[in-house]
Amino acid sequence: MTERVFISPGKYVQGKNVVDKTGEYVKGLGSVALVIADDIVWDIAGSRVANSLEQSGIAAVKAEFGGEASRSEIERLAEQGKGSNVDIVIGVGGGKTLDTAKAVNDRLNGVCVIVPTTASTDAPTSALSVIYSDTGEFESYAFYRKNPDLILVDTKVIAGAPPLFLASGIADALATWIEARAVIEARATTMAGGLPTLAAEAIAKKCEEVLFDYGVLAYESVKRKVVTPALEAVVEANTLLSGLGFESGGLAGAHAVHNGFTVLEGEIHHMTHGQKVAFGTLVQLALEQRPLHEIEQYIDFYLQLDLPVTLEDLKLKDTPVEDLFRVAQAATKEGETAANLPFKVTADDVLDAILAADQYSKAYKAKLSL
Repeated sequence: MTERVFISPGKYVQGKNVVDKTGEYVKGLGSVALVIADDIVWDIAGSRVANSLEQSGIAAVKAEFGGEASRSEIERLAEQGKGSNVDIVIGVGGGKTLDTAKAVNDRLNGVCVIVPTTASTDAPTSALSVIYSDTGEFESYAFYRKNPDLILVDTKVIAGAPPLFLASGIADALATWIEARAVIEARATTMAGGLPTLAAEAIAKKCEEVLFDYGVLAYESVKRKVVTPALEAVVEANTLLSGLGFESGGLAGAHAVHNGFTVLEGEIHHMTHGQKVAFGTLVQLALEQRPLHEIEQYIDFYLQLDLPVTLEDLKLKDTPVEDLFRVAQAATKEGETAANLPFKVTADDVLDAILAADQYSKAYKAKLSL
């Protein structure tokens, strides 16, 4: 592959109370919408989306998300959509809900509208989904014909979500430049199906810049449930900049390690995507032989956001080395994005880097008397 490829959603809208304008933005795109949300999100934003649609003359069919972006859940919701003759699919909620909505829409070939209620992942803008088993183990990436047609990001809703979700999104987004930088050096193929573009490189760099400048301020803002300029900037970085940057810039070691962690049972299964990506980023930095000051910059930033930086933080303190090796094996299996690093890595390499990242963070905490 020698072509450079950049892909993106049709329209991105961000601001306070935009969920109440869903009907205005969707009007003219279709007549029957399948609105997918879990029972908690339905009360937070799903009903507001449905009400706005109906006020604009668009029928809203409620579809309750079961909690896992699995093939069986996707097929179940797609059948519901077919039975209702929907021509619009709207996902309202977090990353797995949104990934499921994109998959359902791919089967129904309608208009795809994404309404994230947290800024916890960069899933909203992409033309792909992360597919898990019914029990939550990573299975594969699924790629679609097009990116979502419309993204509506309500910063007032996001400000009301638990601060952990924003911090997790920052961690996910902070991996964007780290991974894109590796993919560019390796001249590897991105999720968009080609080499990284200059636009993707610039967006990925800007994403990291915004996060370091405003991430902590945004995190403190959501603790008070207020929308500030810092929060607006970080929500855009977590959602739009990271979404465009990872898809057209590429994934590498950080997300491969995240995927590896999904093979483990226990409390880590309940950690967020971003929490696992944060540690995966430290692992990639260790693999890349980055200098101490650079690694400590990331550790320090994660600590300010209450993100995990050690195996103990990930509830893996007493995990046998054999189980961590299974993580490393999964992270380096055929088809994983660790292959996009500009050097070959083995499971043994990744295991050593996991243990090294853990020790680097322990040493930094000790230096700060934490």
